[in-house]
Amino acid sequence: MSKVLIVEARFYEDLADELVTGATAHLEASGVACDRISVPGAFEIPAAIAFAHRAGGHGAPAYDGYVALGCVIRGETTHYDYVCGESARGLQDLAIRDGLAIGYGILTVENVDQAWARASVATKNKGRDAAEACLAMIAIKQRFGIA
Repeated sequence: MSKVLIVEARFYEDLADELVTGATAHLEASGVACDRISVPGAFEIPAAIAFAHRAGGHGAPAYDGYVALGCVIRGETTHYDYVCGESARGLQDLAIRDGLAIGYGILTVENVDQAWARASVATKNKGRDAAEACLAMIAIKQRFGIA
């Protein structure tokens, strides 16, 4: 049985809860065990995943995959651009360099309405989509015999 770690940015708590609801429902329906940890914002997600991966030690990794969930809403400064770019780059670096199966569920939106349209389990359900992507990447790793 696969085990996945959900790393959720809590900056927008209500949106984070909705994303987690979609992700956990999909993982449970797929028979996948999961743990959750919270970080302050999307910028901290890659570091938390790196910590969890390194904690696995030299034996089998603690987790088969990771689901990154959060939301960044554009504001009046360039902070949005840095957080979006660096969190995405950090996750992609982990996926490529360390061969991690990561489902990307960090919403990058212009406003709260767009965020809710994507986070809501009744509409776009991006939490589910991120969990689905994680499971697909786990399957690809297994196909190539990568632990």
